[in-house]
Amino acid sequence: MLEIKNLNLKYGRIQVIWDLTMSIYNNEAVGIFGPNGAGKTTLISSIVGLIKPETGELIFEGNSLIGFKTHEIIRKGISLVPQERELFPFMTVEENLKLGAAYVPNARNRISENLDFVFEIFPILKERIHQLAGTMSGGQQRMLAIGRALMANPKLLILDEPSLGLQPSLVIELFQKLVEIKKSGVSIMLAEQNVKQGLKVIDRGYVLENGKIVMEDVVQNLANSPHIQKSYLGV
Repeated sequence: MLEIKNLNLKYGRIQVIWDLTMSIYNNEAVGIFGPNGAGKTTLISSIVGLIKPETGELIFEGNSLIGFKTHEIIRKGISLVPQERELFPFMTVEENLKLGAAYVPNARNRISENLDFVFEIFPILKERIHQLAGTMSGGQQRMLAIGRALMANPKLLILDEPSLGLQPSLVIELFQKLVEIKKSGVSIMLAEQNVKQGLKVIDRGYVLENGKIVMEDVVQNLANSPHIQKSYLGV
């Protein structure tokens, strides 16, 4: 589904990503783990067209993403849940959700169907459908941001640090919802510092440190890796 080959990214003169190669297949959940500043958000920004690569390839379903604008990439079937949620606080839950489909042609015709799907995954959003987004709790806002991304009818859902700022019980609930989303047929790319919870969602994972992939494996091997246990799980 998504292939990244020999990707190099810079901010000005500073290189952030070095010769990165990775892939995500259909109906697969893939984790990108690493400390703050490792380059996870920069990598995501390049996939959705916010940063132009210095060199390398970004290929989605056999076609290059390089040169396309963000809204064009979203229409191809990639949705992003940004780290800061970026909701419209003075609009209702329903209005925020419908905006997720407003500018995606193949999603505009499925608004009712996609709303039902989002409400099935996140029942609290149906209960709060007329509530202003800005008055919701942090966990509910995170669910709303994910729901809005799902309204675009994506083939690949990218989440940037979804656990950030949430209390542990909400993190567990949220990651359980990601498992449900994957079961529906949506592939997932999860960029996350919370490796313990992330390992419960993914099929495969990559460890990104200082802009380079230092480890790649299936989830069982990552969980048993001495490096992962020492550096990320505190074992």
